[in-house]
Amino acid sequence: MKRAISLLALAAAVVPALVAQAPKRRVAVLDFDYATVHEYVLDLFGHDEDIGKGIADMLVTDLVRNGAYSVIERKQLDRVLQEQNFQQSGRADPTSAVQLARLLGVDAIIIGSITQFGRDDKKLGLGAVGGGVHVGGIGLGGLGRKTAKAVVNIDARIVSTTTAEILGVATGHGESKRSGTTLIGGVATGAGAVGGGFTMGSSNFGGTIIGEATRAAVDSMVGQLVAVAASMPETKVAIKALVADVAGGEIIINVGTSGGVKVGAEYDVMRPGREVRDPATGRVLRRITTRVGTLKITSADEQSATGTLTGGPAQVGDCVGACPGN
Repeated sequence: MKRAISLLALAAAVVPALVAQAPKRRVAVLDFDYATVHEYVLDLFGHDEDIGKGIADMLVTDLVRNGAYSVIERKQLDRVLQEQNFQQSGRADPTSAVQLARLLGVDAIIIGSITQFGRDDKKLGLGAVGGGVHVGGIGLGGLGRKTAKAVVNIDARIVSTTTAEILGVATGHGESKRSGTTLIGGVATGAGAVGGGFTMGSSNFGGTIIGEATRAAVDSMVGQLVAVAASMPETKVAIKALVADVAGGEIIINVGTSGGVKVGAEYDVMRPGREVRDPATGRVLRRITTRVGTLKITSADEQSATGTLTGGPAQVGDCVGACPGN
């Protein structure tokens, strides 16, 4: 009996350790599409505020804090978006998103749409005082107008980088606890809003009625997205690369994210030897190789990648993954 209890205790200690050691899936969060609620955004903010970017930034922060995924930096995403001239209209398109994800070297990409953003009665024309006053682009009044709560609804999908398959979905719903005649009223007269315009990046956005609903909607999505992590398959693309530079244990190879290389992935480094040819045709049947070590990728761009080598030493011309031409 004591032995059985000891085995159970050992299993209880080992299983969490194994789970903790499982590699995190690497994801990117694309700015959410908000075409459906565009007129509500204009009515509420008095200008075309990119709420899709604002909500994506909030989600990234929550996912990083949770720790279930490895989330790429916003700067890296913006750089690739600019290089590829990615259009806003492609935000919710899985095909466009997957092409972008492959360049980023991630396992999956999170895309989605904002389907409701505004008053719970869905009325327009109440962002300002009954067709009245805006200060810094913000509707400040609402005297004599019906009060309403703020409601935000978001649909999100996690899309596989390799197959474009939808791996999981999440629905975020947020409703403010407070009501008001204007969903951003009360804070718009502060020093941070007057004159400069009120945005989702304003320090007091979270204190507004619409900010309260937005936070609740994003928070309600996080648990659903995190639940997908455990079942998400690792996507390791076979590569055929060559060592281009060696500096101690750091190696640069001539294939990057456009060829399927991902940060955190590990590849065999092989040294090509003699070729075995068909005596009749002269065709190379196989190339004899010697294993040098294992390369773990630490950074990558579209055309090249850098990693650290275990084993070695390596030399320029060694094969990584498989030898080109094999």
